[in-house]
Amino acid sequence: MKLINYILAVVFIGSVLAGCNNLDETLYSSIGSNNYYNTRDDVLRAAYRPFEHAFWSISSRHVLNELSADQIITPVRDGWWDDGGVWRLYHYHQWTDARGADDSIIYEWSGCFQGIGQCNFVIEELSQLNPAKFGFTQVDFDNLIAQCRVLRAWFYIRLLDAFRNVPYVVSFNDQSKNTETQVEPWKIFKLIEDELKECIDLVYEKGPSVSAGQWTRGAVVSLLVRLYLNAKVYIGEDRYSDCERYAQDLVDGKYGAYEIADRWDAAFDWDNDQCDEMIFGFPAAAGYTSWHYENNTFWNTVPANSEVYFGDRKCKKGAHNCHFAASPSYDLNGKLYDYELGMPVEKFRKYPGDERMKMYRNLGNGRREGMFLYGYIEYKGDDGKMHQMIAPEKPYKLYIRDAVGVFHDLAPDSWPRNKESTLSSGDHNSGYHFVKYPFYADDDPHQLESDYAEIRLPEVIYSLAECKLRRGAVDDAAELLNSVRRRNYPSEQLKEVLYAPEGKVQLNMNEMLDEWGREFFAEGRRRIDLIRFGKFSTGRWWDKIPDADNHCQIFPLIRQTLDTNSKLVQNPGY
Repeated sequence: MKLINYILAVVFIGSVLAGCNNLDETLYSSIGSNNYYNTRDDVLRAAYRPFEHAFWSISSRHVLNELSADQIITPVRDGWWDDGGVWRLYHYHQWTDARGADDSIIYEWSGCFQGIGQCNFVIEELSQLNPAKFGFTQVDFDNLIAQCRVLRAWFYIRLLDAFRNVPYVVSFNDQSKNTETQVEPWKIFKLIEDELKECIDLVYEKGPSVSAGQWTRGAVVSLLVRLYLNAKVYIGEDRYSDCERYAQDLVDGKYGAYEIADRWDAAFDWDNDQCDEMIFGFPAAAGYTSWHYENNTFWNTVPANSEVYFGDRKCKKGAHNCHFAASPSYDLNGKLYDYELGMPVEKFRKYPGDERMKMYRNLGNGRREGMFLYGYIEYKGDDGKMHQMIAPEKPYKLYIRDAVGVFHDLAPDSWPRNKESTLSSGDHNSGYHFVKYPFYADDDPHQLESDYAEIRLPEVIYSLAECKLRRGAVDDAAELLNSVRRRNYPSEQLKEVLYAPEGKVQLNMNEMLDEWGREFFAEGRRRIDLIRFGKFSTGRWWDKIPDADNHCQIFPLIRQTLDTNSKLVQNPGY
């Protein structure tokens, strides 16, 4: 049973949803252990409240880590989506302390600290209660508290990733344990590391009695792997050996039985809570909570009005729109760019037969195929006839291309005279669209049921492979990557597409980065991968030129944040 099914039965959903939109809310201001915790459900409500907030908060992380990187763009489309140039600030690395583009920078700071505050409150409140009074064993109660400790560490990893220099806040009631000023990154790193290590044995191992949406031992260890993989970025210290050790133990089954699914999309489908590739996910349920299907995550990755194609004409979360697209592979002469970075679609095409490159379509009975939308988009209308989608406002038929420009009614094999291809020049034909989580039709009972896949087994496998590759164990790294990649291609193609010695493709660090980009396309991690590989500031992709220096590798504190606490210091370079 999904954890959310229980949570929704006991949590006041209205206040949950309303509260997350108010960044100035004072959480639990009138609730204390003496007047709130009367039943077992009261305890569970408190323990799982921060998880809903965490789920809501992923939107800001997604924007910061994808729009600032090389794979996803927000081009202007016939005047749409300029929004005063906010998306250009991310794309060109021009954000400042005065303007955080669409406010995702301030939301990442305040949203994470809100979550930390909620976790601190729960940890301290539950620590004062007698488990037996509410029908819990001590082991069960320790697990509940550990759930919030791990979630707090998860928030801190995000803060370390985005800002590096943040205050140390570990108590809701005792401010002497906290700092108003930022601390050195290694202190936050050590806090995360110690908390996760202590919680490994306090949470449960994956099993049939553990509901989806809970931190398990495998999930906690996966966060350690994530932390150690990026330690050189966060604190200037190489921790690849620690990363490799924990990743190897998890892959070997020490922390639970996980395995790669036989379909790439299994970890994103409506029943992904039952997928053994899933290590941790935020539970979703239609009509209740499904944050990854809205806001600036996945709802806006498809052409405007494409509900006619998907069959979700009721549009329960609002009309589809065309915010995100894949960065282009071709210029406006039809010539392939030769950049090392970007061009994600071409990097998928590099290996023939990739299942993900199929045109996305619903197959019925809660199944889909393909990940991209391109070319003509045909759908069956209410009249029973086939139609082609048209652009909003201007009546030209869509022919979606792996390029950015003003195409309008041009034939598929024609290119525009105006050769301007920038984020400021495009139409609704510009850039392949993508569907990571399925958009099922209104008559499909599994519509909007997909859990958000926060940690998948491939992340641990790829982290392990990268560590092995960095120390020269190329064949071992290749074998690990192939264990995931082989599901994406027809069996007759495997010799051509797998890494040597199993196949003909040679693995090196550039190919490793490309493979991270393919497997985790649009999963909210591309920025940190580019930074770890030394490409974020120095790399060039499409119309993005290298940065003048490295200060954009961390985000600024927006002035609104600085104004709330005079002891905060702006990050270097801003």
